[in-house]
Amino acid sequence: MTHAMLKGSNVPLEATTVRAVLRWTPGQGVPDIDASALLLGPDGRVRSDEDFVFYNQPRHPSGKVWRLGKKRGTEGLTDTIQTDLSGVESDVSQILLVASADGVAFDCVRTLRILLYDAAAPDGEALAYFDVKPETGEETALICGELYRRGDGWKFRALGEGYSNGLKGLATDFGISVDESEAAAHGTAAAAAAQSSPSAPELSRPLPPEQPAAGVPQQSGQPSYGYPQAPPQTMPVPQAPPQTVRLPQTQPAAASQPAYGYPQPSSQPAYGYPQAPPATAQSGYGYPPPAPTSSGAPDPDFRLPPQGPQFIGR
Repeated sequence: MTHAMLKGSNVPLEATTVRAVLRWTPGQGVPDIDASALLLGPDGRVRSDEDFVFYNQPRHPSGKVWRLGKKRGTEGLTDTIQTDLSGVESDVSQILLVASADGVAFDCVRTLRILLYDAAAPDGEALAYFDVKPETGEETALICGELYRRGDGWKFRALGEGYSNGLKGLATDFGISVDESEAAAHGTAAAAAAQSSPSAPELSRPLPPEQPAAGVPQQSGQPSYGYPQAPPQTMPVPQAPPQTVRLPQTQPAAASQPAYGYPQPSSQPAYGYPQAPPATAQSGYGYPPPAPTSSGAPDPDFRLPPQGPQFIGR
């Protein structure tokens, strides 16, 4: 029969190996929960840091208390601590069963419950369960219950005591020296579990705007984020050097120019040739020229020479 327990109540345990299961309902804004255990001596404190079983130290050196890890079931997510009560060292008087969230208060956690099962009957009903409710809502770590010795046997007590300074504050209160690197590792483990959970809220952030590389001007059409738009830059157009136009020198006009290939008139010498003598009267072809006369009057005794045979008419 399953015992529904109230805060402060206890129940004897007949099982020799007990599974303590923390179960909660995931959803938007619900943090991930980690189960851990502290083994306390008669003085109510741990004997050493090895008596702290948690995500970075999932198994006690004695091998009698260990963390099984998280699972997803039909009723929610679970994280489990298993204890072999028959083999726990004799100087351990109680074992605290703790639930912690990574920096998020338990008022965001819905239906947090601790259930105790007989590990020898994995398919059996729960021996007892306790619905853990934070008192103030500011708690980030809760002692859900404790396993403690009573004579030759063990009992379970429902507690629900909270700490607002998280697992670190709770563990320190019972004598654990918490290293800062463990807290950082816890944050990394919780973030990885949140990403692997399909129902966990997506905590993606917008990427920062790309900044232009050093020395490279930004494109004129796009303004840079957070800065006024730079005026468009125009490339200077190289100017050609001024050209000096030289006009041909004006030559004095000549009276007349000879045609190319023909001799120049008598008044001008031909290029490269001596001036021709004045023209004289030319005789007929094959005949001597007429003798010059002293006067312009014709010679009365001038006769033409015979020219060819003379025909006398009959």
